[in-house]
Amino acid sequence: MRIVVKIGSNLLTDKTGKINQRRIQSLAREISELHNNSVEVVMVSSGAIASGLKKLGLATKPKEVRKKQATAAVGQPLLIWMYERYFLKYKKHIAQILLTRDDLSDRVRYINAKNTILTLLEMEVIPIINENDTVATDEIKFGDNDQLAALVAGLIEANHLIILSDVEGLYLSDPKKNPDARIIKHVKEFSKELEQIAKPTSTGFGTGGMYSKVIAAKKATSFGIPVHIVSGRKYGNIQAVLSGKQIGTYFEPSVHGVTSRKGWIAYAARSKGTLYIDEGASKALVKNEKSLLPSGIKKVEGDFDVGDAVYCIDEKGEKIAKGLVNYSSCEIKLIKGKKSTEIEKILGYKYSDEVINRDNLVILV
Repeated sequence: MRIVVKIGSNLLTDKTGKINQRRIQSLAREISELHNNSVEVVMVSSGAIASGLKKLGLATKPKEVRKKQATAAVGQPLLIWMYERYFLKYKKHIAQILLTRDDLSDRVRYINAKNTILTLLEMEVIPIINENDTVATDEIKFGDNDQLAALVAGLIEANHLIILSDVEGLYLSDPKKNPDARIIKHVKEFSKELEQIAKPTSTGFGTGGMYSKVIAAKKATSFGIPVHIVSGRKYGNIQAVLSGKQIGTYFEPSVHGVTSRKGWIAYAARSKGTLYIDEGASKALVKNEKSLLPSGIKKVEGDFDVGDAVYCIDEKGEKIAKGLVNYSSCEIKLIKGKKSTEIEKILGYKYSDEVINRDNLVILV
């Protein structure tokens, strides 16, 4: 059994931003007990910036990127020191891994990250992963650690993703505003209505919110990984989930989960451009499971090269697919709308009949 446990800033800090040592000790104890029962655990933990706030005497999170990065640099050692201190009480070794989106968008670095994490698990070490806030900017950020946790779960082919929240799960309305709010216990498939229920929020010292957790669950379940959002304030909830108890919100995994490689294409590889395609091409991709041919392309946006990832957008303006191209943006502009038999005549050479081969394509709808 291999699981990813995501822990948010709001769980690790109090209202003033001070690290909650009792919470960290409780998490260390529960995860250590799971580890003793042959469960491989990878933790994705927020809290670096929140840890740095108190240490620097700051009342609120800085707005400037450079000050956020500096605060994270101060807070990260404190956060890891706390984990180290309490896990050692249970004779467990931890490892710190800091990642940016670029680390996972590059295929070679993606594989290296996977190998490192799996090697640590083989060595019976508990990896603790965080976004590298000290260098991450808006261009290379995951957005929040919920998204990072989903990517890590797919990366290491986890059996379960458990997102620990400061509430019991996904509610039909905000439980902090409505005491009678009802929890959604089971999600079989995702819908726009579901995402609307979990609309973005801004709470405490965290950067996520329930919307972020639902989007992360959507990504992880597409890998075929079951996801639970449960309260992280109650000891034993992780074990309860793994024992099959119905707590929090359970997101059912996709029956046809994508492979780790296709998951990388869909969620980790950075898109370098966009291909606008006609109705016939949309149907070929989504319903007929075909490759993308030049004849179905109407417009090209972006500057990209062979092997780069691009989005495919249908006539309604929706992103329906993402894939790795066999031709550059300059080449596709010349062959768009043309038959595959005309490619060599137009370019003077031909790499492939397809602009995106089915093996390098992921459907997003």
